[in-house]
Amino acid sequence: MVKWTDFERATIQDIFSKIDYEVVGPAAFSRCLIVYPWTQRYFGGFGNLYNAAAITSNPKVAAHGKVVIAGLEKAVKNMDDIKTTYKDLSVLHSEKLQVDPDNFNLLADCLTIVVAGQMGAAFTPEVHAAFQKFLAVVVASLRKQYY
Repeated sequence: MVKWTDFERATIQDIFSKIDYEVVGPAAFSRCLIVYPWTQRYFGGFGNLYNAAAITSNPKVAAHGKVVIAGLEKAVKNMDDIKTTYKDLSVLHSEKLQVDPDNFNLLADCLTIVVAGQMGAAFTPEVHAAFQKFLAVVVASLRKQYY
């Protein structure tokens, strides 16, 4: 079980109360597909992903980015038991979709960059550390079924 400080818990809740889900999710997911093009192999049904312009204007990419943020919101609401919250999602990604679990880290890094850009100076080293801890717990929970 993860131990959250009051600061970490408040910081994570504050971040998710302030970010624009309609922007952050699509931007982070698009960034991941552009910077790490091998991650595109899981999204063959999304249509044209041939270049950055196609990816950032793709409505299926944007919609999936919003799904990712909605999934993270579930983790925020269940910070004391993220592994149980993500159990079915972990099974889906490992057994049905067969997603390389390292991709979760790549997406988490892209999400950190986008959130930092939105928050600007408010994304202090302490806030960054709390956010990274949260994402590390999320990634570990998603990877749980792989072990």
